[in-house]
Amino acid sequence: MQKIITSTASTATDIYHGPKFLRALSHRNYKLWFIGQGISLIGSWMQTMAQQVLVYDLTGSAAALGMVALLGLIPLIPLSFWGGSIADRFSKRTILIVTQTIMMLEALILSALTWSGVVQVWHVYILSFILGAVNAVDVPVRQAFTVEMVEGKEDLTNAIGLNSAMFNLGRALGPAFAGILVAATGAGMAFFLNSLTFIAVLVCLFMMRNLPSPQAIVKQNNNQLAHIKEGLVYVRGQSIMVVLISLVGVSAFLSMPFNTLMPVFATRVLGGSANPVVEYFCNPTTGMFTCQSPEALPLGMLLTIMGIGALAGAFFIAAMPDDARRGRYLTAGNLLFPISLLVFAVSRSFALSLVVMFLTGFSFVCQNALTNTLIQLFSPDAMRGRIMGLYTMIFQGMMRLGSMQAGLVSDWIGAPLSVGIGAAVSLAYGVFVAIRYPRIRNS
Repeated sequence: MQKIITSTASTATDIYHGPKFLRALSHRNYKLWFIGQGISLIGSWMQTMAQQVLVYDLTGSAAALGMVALLGLIPLIPLSFWGGSIADRFSKRTILIVTQTIMMLEALILSALTWSGVVQVWHVYILSFILGAVNAVDVPVRQAFTVEMVEGKEDLTNAIGLNSAMFNLGRALGPAFAGILVAATGAGMAFFLNSLTFIAVLVCLFMMRNLPSPQAIVKQNNNQLAHIKEGLVYVRGQSIMVVLISLVGVSAFLSMPFNTLMPVFATRVLGGSANPVVEYFCNPTTGMFTCQSPEALPLGMLLTIMGIGALAGAFFIAAMPDDARRGRYLTAGNLLFPISLLVFAVSRSFALSLVVMFLTGFSFVCQNALTNTLIQLFSPDAMRGRIMGLYTMIFQGMMRLGSMQAGLVSDWIGAPLSVGIGAAVSLAYGVFVAIRYPRIRNS
């Protein structure tokens, strides 16, 4: 028999007297999630950066970096719809406990392979495929779970802003820790510490209470494919959702793949300008530490500064009043993000690139978090999981395809030109949408 999530009375809210932009933390379940997931995301970003360094060290190829992303895409397309569908049918907490446990085991396996000295790039490829399959279910469930943790839509925008803040706090801290760890001890320790951080989110999930419970209802759309099709038909009939999702797709394919090429920028493009930093931290005279992988330091700094910018953007969004014109800020983010990448592509100064990375992180969050917010606000409760499954498939799928194309194009024409062309086309589409669809600007 089909399942549906039914709501319960709000009994899980603590009295909160803090700043208004943190008001979603008044909900006990969301506060637990914020703590647990926040710790886990630091570890996830540690692993992301360490894995980039590992793959580049093993292959010396930008295309190999893109291949990791592509292999994570293969299971994403068929499973994202399914993940969104089960998010509308079953307990989201139970699903997340399973997915988070699998991701913990994946990190443990990668650390064991690295420490044993037997790791090969094909090991990373296989584990990336598995992680992509898990994320296809985990991401739409996490996104749809937010409205249950804050018990309605009143604090949803604030919660999504705080979700982005937690994500980007991990983006800021994770690479910083990983840069030091990988430089000093190698990638294995970063993978192992990531596995331990999953304990925090699992404990917090088990501590939640008074969540909506799955209850049996009448048999309708009992067929899985029919259930998925219903969500797709709904989205197709909502032009504003189609345009919002297309913005995410174009940006993910053309602009966001710059992240995949960051090891190339840190070593080949900005390596000379970053040498003073590397020499200071890795020189025995200064006594900071002995470096096994000195190239990890400038990479970690670039990713950390981008994370700090993203964190600032997330708190900016969380502080928005309820009557804010979110569409205007979304439009600004759609334009500023590719402009920042254009500057980054032509920069040969490590110091200037750090400044640009701050703006890149800030504008990326304005684009992504506000798109997510508007889509969820426009989504009926009964279809939110399926709609977020589609959003996840487009966002993650196009970003991973974009990473592959960026890696291949970078090996052909160079990383700066690859990033510059993608950013220019993405900027042109953002301008087109801003002019052609004023409804989005005015949302």
